[in-house]
Amino acid sequence: MASNRIGRINEEIQRELANLIRTVKDPRVHGLVSITAVDTTSDLRYAKVYVSVLDRSDVNEVVRGLKSAGGYLRRELGTRLSLRYTPELVFERDDSIDKGAHILEVLKDIERREEGN
Repeated sequence: MASNRIGRINEEIQRELANLIRTVKDPRVHGLVSITAVDTTSDLRYAKVYVSVLDRSDVNEVVRGLKSAGGYLRRELGTRLSLRYTPELVFERDDSIDKGAHILEVLKDIERREEGN
C-alpha cells in the first residue's frame, strides 16, 4: 500500500518538475530537458530526479544548473503539492535513452551481418 502511494507521489513530482523546469532562469538549464523518472525515499526526505537532455554534450552542465536551482524548485514544488514534507531534490543524469539507442544499433548491426551470410 505504501509503495503505491510513493509511486503516485513520484509521478506527481515528475509532472510538476517537468512544468517547473521551464521557469528556471539559470542559463545552464537550456535545450530539451526531460525528467525521465523520480525515485522518492519511503520517508519522503529525498527524491532522486533522473534528467535526460537531448544534446548529450550539455547534460552535466544542465544537471549542475538544476542542482543550483534546487532550492527554488523544492520551494515551488512544496506550494504545488500537498505533502507534509517536500523532499530534497537530488539530480542525476539519466543515460538510459542513450543506452537503449546503443542496444538498438547493436541489434541492427547483428541483423545486417546475419542477412549478409
